[in-house]
Amino acid sequence: MAWFRSFFHVSSTKSSSIKHRYLNPSSPPFLFTSLLQHFSTESTIQTPSPNDHHYSGLGPTKPGEKPRMVVLGSGWAGCRLMKGIDTSIYDIVCVSPRNHMVFTPLLASTCVGTLEFRSVAEPVGRIQPAISREPGCFFFLAHCKELDADNHVVHCETVTDGENTMKPGNFSISYDKLVIAAGAEASTFGIHGVKEHAVFLREVHDAQEIRRKLLLNLMLSDVPGISEEEKSRLLHCVVIGGGPTGVEFSGELSDFIIKDVHQRYAHVKDYIHVTLIEANEILSSFDDRLRQYATKQLTKSGVRLVHGIVKDVQLQKVILNDGTEVPYGLLVWSTGVGPSPLTRSLQLPKSSGGRIGVDEWLRVPSVQDVFAIGDCCGFLESTGKPVLPALAQDARTRLQSGRENILGAY
Repeated sequence: MAWFRSFFHVSSTKSSSIKHRYLNPSSPPFLFTSLLQHFSTESTIQTPSPNDHHYSGLGPTKPGEKPRMVVLGSGWAGCRLMKGIDTSIYDIVCVSPRNHMVFTPLLASTCVGTLEFRSVAEPVGRIQPAISREPGCFFFLAHCKELDADNHVVHCETVTDGENTMKPGNFSISYDKLVIAAGAEASTFGIHGVKEHAVFLREVHDAQEIRRKLLLNLMLSDVPGISEEEKSRLLHCVVIGGGPTGVEFSGELSDFIIKDVHQRYAHVKDYIHVTLIEANEILSSFDDRLRQYATKQLTKSGVRLVHGIVKDVQLQKVILNDGTEVPYGLLVWSTGVGPSPLTRSLQLPKSSGGRIGVDEWLRVPSVQDVFAIGDCCGFLESTGKPVLPALAQDARTRLQSGRENILGAY
């Protein structure tokens, strides 16, 4: 991790040696053009003493330098934006706790070995190569902790693998335009025990944990001395949530059982089964014919469908609202998403559901030079537009609409 520590120490000296380049007024407009105009360069950064593990970061851009766009997040929205930016005109700084984008629709397939993990992760430096080679473009493995919109500064904290290697450091980045693309996090609805005992399915490390636990339970269930009841519990895979992720994972898991477990783990093949628990109908936001087809296929493949609301999650069992206890060896939680901690902490206008409120141009109206895109934002009620669900199809519609409005306005 020595390279990582040096990375932040030299970042401020690198930024001061950036070659001066003037904007080209004849450059054609592109997606998010409004994010890149009317730049402000009057911000200042206060540098605390080195004793509190604070790094200087990146100061304000100077006259003649390329304006700096800071992107918070490396998900679908953030990476799509960074990919379309002309880095000969603009400098990009990405701040994210992960250095890659995850192709989430295929994440369930990696849990059972249909795909390898590297197949669903794309490094940010490959999506936007300038981040790896341009002197004014950076990727910082960090969390955004605070936004100072008045001074055009974001305060960040580095992500490390523990204080034995490197203590988390604080640094600041001055921006000309800020794009918040922080995404969303899994919703637990405040149910006790979910974060402690369940596994989510949103990141590569989630899929790795599911695969590890699934294979471990298969091994443990074949050890001499294990009771029949314990075998059934270890090999009971429970999925909470009948949305696209829960249905897809249940289908992948049932295929894995039929094609692999029955051949490679013949001693315990009769004990393993999958239960999908949903409060309403599975795929409730989809067409009725699709719901019926999915129900038929899951039932045919051996997935047990249960209607119920989870009341409590304990170490080895789930308790439903009617008192039913469901023992499990693997518990996967996929009940939808909600605002991330960063989104909740920002003192910005909120739309319904706690998302950052934006206008038709994806601008945060109460502050200057701040935009929000992706699952972390939603249209304000004053726009007359509905808050769209966190789906790829709706995101594409929203971004296309924003592009047309931006180009039409500017």
